[in-house]
Amino acid sequence: MYRYDQYDQTIVDERVAQYRDQTQRYLAGTISEEEFLPLRLQNGLYVQRLAPMLRIAVPYGLLSSQQIRKLAHISRKYDKGYVHFTTRQNIQLNWPQLEEVPDILAELASVEMHAIQTSGNCIRNTTTDQYAGVAADEIEDPRPWCEIIRQWSTLHPEFAFLPRKFKIAVCGSEEDRAAFLLHDIGIQLVTNDQGESGFHIFVGGGLGRTPVIASSIREFLPREHLLTYLDAILRVYNRYGNRDNKYKARIKILVRAWTADVFAERVESEWAHLKDGPATLTGDEIERMKSFFTMPDYKTVDAQALDSELQQTAGQNKAFARWLERNTRTQKQAGYRSVSLSLKPAGVAPGDVTDQQLETIADLADRFSFGELRSTHNQNIVLTDVLVCELFELWELARAAGLATPNIGTINDMICCPGGDYCSLANAKSIPVAEAIQRKFDDLDYVYDLGDLELNISGCMNACGHHHIGHIGILGVDKKGEEWYQIQIGGSASKDAALAKVLGPSLSREAVTDSIEKLLDVYVENRLEGETFLAAYQRIGIDKFKERVYAPTA
Repeated sequence: MYRYDQYDQTIVDERVAQYRDQTQRYLAGTISEEEFLPLRLQNGLYVQRLAPMLRIAVPYGLLSSQQIRKLAHISRKYDKGYVHFTTRQNIQLNWPQLEEVPDILAELASVEMHAIQTSGNCIRNTTTDQYAGVAADEIEDPRPWCEIIRQWSTLHPEFAFLPRKFKIAVCGSEEDRAAFLLHDIGIQLVTNDQGESGFHIFVGGGLGRTPVIASSIREFLPREHLLTYLDAILRVYNRYGNRDNKYKARIKILVRAWTADVFAERVESEWAHLKDGPATLTGDEIERMKSFFTMPDYKTVDAQALDSELQQTAGQNKAFARWLERNTRTQKQAGYRSVSLSLKPAGVAPGDVTDQQLETIADLADRFSFGELRSTHNQNIVLTDVLVCELFELWELARAAGLATPNIGTINDMICCPGGDYCSLANAKSIPVAEAIQRKFDDLDYVYDLGDLELNISGCMNACGHHHIGHIGILGVDKKGEEWYQIQIGGSASKDAALAKVLGPSLSREAVTDSIEKLLDVYVENRLEGETFLAAYQRIGIDKFKERVYAPTA
């Protein structure tokens, strides 16, 4: 993984000192609330319903065991002993004291971490596939490109105060596991007819009040031009983005108003002044960045023999077999698998991890996966490189720590924002809804029979829980001061991205779980052999689902 050089460390250390001074002046009353607002936002600090919230950056989801242990320490010393993993691969502290945030930032800086640009009208942290570097279907490892973008976007003076927040995702595979079509800029690594690698550029995606799937504006961009082309896109948006209405300030609104073709023409016109300029990437710089992301020291093993032993062990232990099926994934290196540690046991807010669990995760990463781990868009943790012969031992240790719930990809592996329990923007609570669904569908045989199913919950239209792109989405709404929930179905974050459709009128919290059960009943009754929920919905349409949920009761 990338390690800070002296410039990175100096920038982060100086930012900590700067923010400490700003905080002291705010507490002393020499900086107003209005003046302090952009300063704290650019250092990741929100003021939530009950307490401040600090969002810590995890660049493209990559963490070391040392960093995880530091997060465990911080959560014990400055918070309530747990952290929350977000849908953008970041980490949130829900209960820090405002006056202690500079100390937290100093602790983070000691392990090459920060909270810069995790909020505010700036370029947020770049995200990618949690299996980057080990995915078998990968065209090229996207992590070096994510790091190049991170360095370019960090404290970029021209783009520090954009019309709205701005998010970039990079995908290195044919299958989209980064939801790049739902980002302000989506970048997909591709090859041209000459076998050269480059980028397919998409612009104008995003969720929130106006969900939009990104549009293609350039099918092939040579790799050396990545930064100059990004500069051109941001300059066009920064100049023409609507600053009069924050809900209409996102680049997706501009692209839709102009059309993708017109936006592309404006970008190309701007790029003509930047192309081949000082920001053009050299081959040496690209290779230097790639040198940080080398393969670990894999063991040479008899993969076939190990797999045979694994299947024998699984045949003797149903619980292990279930976990193996759902929580592990084959990868490039023979004899190794990637393992998902589930952060979704019943009764726990999705994505929440205690300090003790963080310590365990760090130990597991050191022991089984070369000291590295990944945070995922689905609010879980991945150990990318685990020897097949060590999977059973890993499972036993993870299960003892509450990290081995065999539910990855199932209805109980739901995405869920903090909702009204924490967020001042939320219209309704989301965590109690998630828990009710988890407890309703606790029969693993039934859950496994349902197959792959993505259920996403947001407490408001900001869509931090990505309800628009869930196979089943749940949105909290306010009706005359009461919490109600709108159900949507048919969304997808894959390469064939689709936005979910509203099923019908909103429902009370008490009616949500029964309504989800009715949706699943329709699926089970109508599915073809091997057909997923999403595929069944796409084939039969929304009406049968709607009729069942809203059928009059006797």
